[in-house]
Amino acid sequence: MTQSLFGPEPTFIPRRIVSGGQTGVDRAALDVAMAMGLRHGGWCPAGRLAEDGKVPPLYEMQETKSSEYPGRTERNVADSDATIILYEGKLKGGTLLTRRICKRLHKPCLSLAIDRKPVDEARRWLSQERPETLNVAGPRESTCPGIFHRSMDFLLRSLANEGS
Repeated sequence: MTQSLFGPEPTFIPRRIVSGGQTGVDRAALDVAMAMGLRHGGWCPAGRLAEDGKVPPLYEMQETKSSEYPGRTERNVADSDATIILYEGKLKGGTLLTRRICKRLHKPCLSLAIDRKPVDEARRWLSQERPETLNVAGPRESTCPGIFHRSMDFLLRSLANEGS
């Protein structure tokens, strides 16, 4: 993080955070956006499909025509200025698909193993890319128990306008 005469520069904060609405990282991102007073949303599968039934109505999501997950993943990447992928362990499944779609669409993407990477890396990347709309992706809760809370904490610290 760069320093000014008055301490660390504030982190760039996107105007809008989007995700696919799935449990885990996706919902953490939406909850962080709402807690910070940011606009939120994104694309979710038809029927608001999620592993716990339906994406709750408090999230301002748009439904794709298909109930398949890859379509909403592609729409969220395409409609965003940049994507941050939060994960633990190894990238796999839909999380890996997100990174592949970012590469194919030539969209900025940062993949962070939140159990190994510092918040400062996310803060530097956000300040460099300055995405107005940030897509946040990562594993669902059932494949990575506890990822919702760990991602929420990581995102709140990454977007805070103070030292970490």
